[in-house]
Amino acid sequence: MNQKLGLIHLYTGEGKGKTTAALGLALRAAGQNVPVVILQFLKGRPTGELASLERIPQITLLRGEEGLGFASAMTPEQRERCKSRHDEMLRLGLAAAREGRCGLLILDEVTGALNHCLLEEAPLRAYLQNPAPGVELVLTGRNPPDWLLDRADYVTEMKKLRHPYDRGITAREGVEF
Repeated sequence: MNQKLGLIHLYTGEGKGKTTAALGLALRAAGQNVPVVILQFLKGRPTGELASLERIPQITLLRGEEGLGFASAMTPEQRERCKSRHDEMLRLGLAAAREGRCGLLILDEVTGALNHCLLEEAPLRAYLQNPAPGVELVLTGRNPPDWLLDRADYVTEMKKLRHPYDRGITAREGVEF
């Protein structure tokens, strides 16, 4: 029996693996010829997965601006530029879902963008009240607001038990980026 798409996933927690899980689902969907749109909020730096994702015709990727750094260190001008880009990305992603141009929509690090006031929350709230039929939605990030937790069909918490960063080992190419 072929199940219809259309559920909401939330990958959260302090542990590593939220984006990795979302991208794994993107690969699975693309392998079944499902069109995928990935929005990466608060991320603009080149990463290893980008080279692979760009080779897959079923996947469309929209990202934040490179070089803005951590939200807490942004100038007011950078914050406004970042928020504007994020709002536009969300508009494009939700339009793709509503217009049937994707079967999987991933909002990577959306909770971080919301928590740092770098994304207008009203369009996402409105979409969650009336989601596009048949579109699977994945949300990632730490400290999700209650309204996202309440709406999700899947909630997976990544819990850190140990991480090399705690021993001074910084992010490594091909593993963390």
